[in-house]
Amino acid sequence: QLRLVESGGGSVQAGGSLRLSCAASGATHVGYCMVWFRQPPGKEREWVASIESDGTTNILNSIKSRFTISKDNAKNTLFLQMNSLKPDDTAMYSCAADYGICSTGQYEYKYWGQGTQVTVSS
Repeated sequence: QLRLVESGGGSVQAGGSLRLSCAASGATHVGYCMVWFRQPPGKEREWVASIESDGTTNILNSIKSRFTISKDNAKNTLFLQMNSLKPDDTAMYSCAADYGICSTGQYEYKYWGQGTQVTVSS
C-alpha cells in the first residue's frame, strides 16, 4: 500500500512561487507513474503534470513554461515547482500514483494524497 502526503501549499501573491512536495511511503514506487492534479474551486479536477518511472515528464501545455515536475528517488518524493503563479492557479493540488504508464485520467490512479491548497491573490 502506497501512502502519499503532500505539502508546500499556501497563499501567495500573483507572480510568486511555490514548491509542492509529495512524500511516498509504505511501498516501493519503482515502476510507478506519479502525477499532479488540481481542482480549482467549483471546477473539475484536471491533470497538471506527470513523471514516468524512467523520469520522462509531461506537463499541461498551458502551464509548462511556469511549472516543473521532478522527483527525488532517494527521498521517495515528488515535486511540483510553480513559478509566476496566477490567480487561475488557485486550486487544491493532489498527487497520485499507480503502477505503469502515466495517464491524464484521474480514474487511472489508485493512490492519492489528501491534497494541499494553493491560493494565488491578485
